[in-house]
Amino acid sequence: MSFNIRIAKEEECSIIGQYIRNIAAYEKMSDQVIWTDEQLYNELFVEKNAYVVFGEEDGNIVGFALYFFNYSTFVGKKGLYVEDVFVLEEYRKKGYGKQFFKYLAQVAVDKNCGRMEWICLDWNQPSIDFYTKRLGATPMDEWTVYRLTEDKIKEVAAM
Repeated sequence: MSFNIRIAKEEECSIIGQYIRNIAAYEKMSDQVIWTDEQLYNELFVEKNAYVVFGEEDGNIVGFALYFFNYSTFVGKKGLYVEDVFVLEEYRKKGYGKQFFKYLAQVAVDKNCGRMEWICLDWNQPSIDFYTKRLGATPMDEWTVYRLTEDKIKEVAAM
């Protein structure tokens, strides 16, 4: 079996959407997927606010990763932020997750990034073990993620 990673094409936006729904279901957050197909297409392929790659086994899409660039004032460089990595359950334990991270790390090297970061749900022990034991990632447990949703952003903007 051959596995390769490639950049997603515009005409595959609906497949990207399905993979986003897949990861939302896995994370028990399906109710939070609120974008329209038009919005997703615009964000990814017109505005280019994020980038998507697919993992294929023998030509069949079996996983995806979505990432974007942020900036660290402390490091003084951009960073690569991994928003999602998802491999279909029947294709897990084959090293494909590691291949995604290897690919993304190479993108970070090529783009001269000072950091590569992502978040993980506290209950997702298989992923936590993979990140810490297989990749050598350091959990940033002294930090707490805060979020303003769109309605709260508007409230703050109007203060």
